Parts: sequence; C-alpha cells; structure tokens
Amino acid sequence: MTDLLHTPLYDLHADLGARMVPFAGYAMPVQYPLGVMGEHTHTREKAGLFDVSHMGQVILKADTFEAAARALETLVPVDILGLGPDRQRYGFFTDDKGGITDDLMLANRGDHIFVVVNAACKAADIDHMKAHLDGVEVTEITDRALLALQGPSAEKVLAALDPKAAEMRFMDVATLTLCGAECWVSRSGYTGEDGYEISVPAAQASDLAKALLAHVDVEAIGLGARDSLRLEAGLCLYGHDIDTSTTPAQANLGWAIQKVRRAGGARTGGFPGAEAVLGELFGGAERKRVGLLPEGRAPMREGVELFATADSDAAIGQITSGTFGPTRGGPVAMGYLPMEHTTPGTTIFGELRGKRLPLTVCALPFVPAKFKR
Repeated sequence: MTDLLHTPLYDLHADLGARMVPFAGYAMPVQYPLGVMGEHTHTREKAGLFDVSHMGQVILKADTFEAAARALETLVPVDILGLGPDRQRYGFFTDDKGGITDDLMLANRGDHIFVVVNAACKAADIDHMKAHLDGVEVTEITDRALLALQGPSAEKVLAALDPKAAEMRFMDVATLTLCGAECWVSRSGYTGEDGYEISVPAAQASDLAKALLAHVDVEAIGLGARDSLRLEAGLCLYGHDIDTSTTPAQANLGWAIQKVRRAGGARTGGFPGAEAVLGELFGGAERKRVGLLPEGRAPMREGVELFATADSDAAIGQITSGTFGPTRGGPVAMGYLPMEHTTPGTTIFGELRGKRLPLTVCALPFVPAKFKR
C-alpha cells in the first residue's frame, strides 16, 4: 500500500474508517463501516458519495471545437461534431481490429472537449491521443479531484450548494460553484441512479466532500458497492466486460454509435477498425453480452464457464462480471454467449465448484435506470 498513489481524499477516507485496497495503482476505499450491502442500499434509497479521483481527466483544445471534434472522431466512433454545447456523450476508443481499448465520457465545453477515461488506461489513452490528434493540444488535468454523488437525493443535496444543479438534465454539463470552488459538473454516473460527477480543484476537494457528507441523506461509498450498483445497472467495467477482444456490437454497445457515423452516414467510418465495427453493426456479431440470473443465492463470478446444457463437453461462453445484487435480491451476472443462446428466457449452465448450475438469460439492466431526462 505504501507504493500506491493517493487521491486528494485519502486522509478523509482514513478518518471515515475506510478499508483501503490497491486499485489501478491507487489506494482506494473498498468499503466503509456501513458495509457493502448497506452502502449499496443507501445509494439506491438516498445518496452515496464516491471518490473517483483515480480516473483520468483530459482537456482537448484546438483552434475551434469543430477542429477538435473532427480530430477526435478519427479515434472514437461516435458523433462528437454534433454534440451540443454543455452536453456529454459516452464513447470508446477502438483498435485496428475493432476491439475496445477503453471507454470514456466526453463533453462539449464550447472552446474545448473534456474527456474522462479509466484509471488503468489513462496513460495509454493520453499517449494515444497525443500521437494521433494532429493540431489538438492534449492536456491531462492533475490538480483536480473527481467525486460522484449518486442516488435519488443527489439533486436536493447538490442544489442546496448551487441551485443550478436542479436545472440540469441527464448528460448536461455545467460549471457550478460548490463551497466556493469552481466545479465542472455532469449529470451522469455509473450506478443507474440519478446523480452527478464533480470535478473539483484538489485543494478544495476535502471541504466539498465533507460538506456533502454532512447532509443526512449522504454516505461515503466504496468500490465494492460501486461494482454491485453498476452491475445491476448493466454497465460495463473495462478490462472485464469489455476489452480489445470485444467489439461494440458484441458488447451490446451499438447504441453508442450514432447514425451519422454508421454505414451510409454523413461521416461514416474513419476510426480504427471501422470496417469490422460497422460490418458487425450491419450484419450482426457472432456473440453478445447478456444479462444472466443464476438460480439460488450463490453468485457466479468472473471466469465461470458457460455451457449450453448440463452435460455439454465444450464451453460456449464465460461470465465477465458477477456478484450478489442487493436491489435485485439475488445473484446477477453478465457474460458473452453465441447469438443463438442470447434470447431472454434461455437456460444455460455455469460450472461452479465442479457442478453445472442453471442460469437464465435476461435483458439488461437488472434494475431500471432512474436518470433525469
């Protein structure tokens, strides 16, 4: 733990009694005294505060937003040029074979694009952008923390600090003043709940976090509950549910590629692996990420092999994420299956401790999203 990086909230985590673990090179809180189940339920019912300062924050700036957007579209297969001012969009980098090298959030801030990338990939992502975005200044932001306030009480909690927070809708981005700090805020998150992600100057992060935690509805939430929340919401974790071996169509992320970037669109292709990516979107992939409901109470976790029948010789797929879903009231999982086995209601089998146990294929998400549209 002594060799790990610390976020600006490290001391606060210690004061709150967090159990710290290594994650993507950082010492991060996996849970607090409330416990993973309690933290999960509190976020669903009220509001949870997450430290996600390990994520990468990057500003892309060119002579115009259009120039920066056109450049980034050579690396990301989504419509950036058509993204409205102060709006955010989900996207991903692809490689020459159509595999996903990272997923990200990007926002139109008028004179620049603000990008948030995954912690484990941020160094490679930044190098990738610097190498390939001609005419674009790529600046990593290293003096700001990143907080996520998630749950049905998030709006009233944040609006008490700046009323403009209540005016934002899902995927809006704004600059708010919170406890005297200039914060870059998006109405988005990684839990399926309404909420916000807040980029705050590092020197003021602890004061802001303490002010949010002072509200009766807010509890500190660790990585354990963050994982169960995002899995119930059917959201991918990079390096597990998506990676260079998965394409957007296989990952069931085709919705993130707008018509203008698809075959026949005004700006079709032009990104790494476009032929493979667009070909699968048009003709279909051989496999797909699906939701899975194991029978009983025992979770089936990442790496469990999946079989068509209880006595099949060869595995047909594998679980990529699995845990107990407190809101769902039972185990939930995601994994990849051949297309002929992806119809909701299909029964397949997972091998757990030498036994073949049934799972039911189901639609995602497991818990309906509650974003404020």
